[in-house]
Amino acid sequence: MQSSREHAGVLRIMVAFSQSTAALQWALEQAIEQWGPVALESELFDFDQTDYYRGQMGADLKKVLWAHEQLADPSGLADWKNQAGEWETQCQRVNGGDVARSLNLDPGYLTEAKLVLATTKDRDHRIYLKDGIFAEVTLYYHKQQWQSRPWTYPDFAAADYHPFLTRCRNQLRER
Repeated sequence: MQSSREHAGVLRIMVAFSQSTAALQWALEQAIEQWGPVALESELFDFDQTDYYRGQMGADLKKVLWAHEQLADPSGLADWKNQAGEWETQCQRVNGGDVARSLNLDPGYLTEAKLVLATTKDRDHRIYLKDGIFAEVTLYYHKQQWQSRPWTYPDFAAADYHPFLTRCRNQLRER
């Protein structure tokens, strides 16, 4: 019989996008206040692979990824997603502007083997956690590079984010 054991700490990741740099900065401040300092920040990417969010969030969306210094327990993923949802609502009141939704936040975590993201959208490949939150293995690391799955969102499947994720993975391995 196997005995249960705690999972090693993971690198907490936040994926944020908005057309407003003020909203992104506000989200970063919330994340730092609640989850501690950011160890790594990606460049600001154009998020133009889909029109899915255009009706709510407008055009010219920018996306950024943050990796927090403090390692986290991955069992908290659903709680992180719920907290991120609260931040989105607060941000709308503060930085709403002319759009119905000023900010999208997708927390997740990175291990040496994979990038897992939280979502509220149920699909056949996603695992239910709790409170309407699902987990998805978005990318996996194999043969010295990030690999996508058939369901991986196009922006994550493209190589643009991979150098940042590799830096995150290397930092995690050093710990």
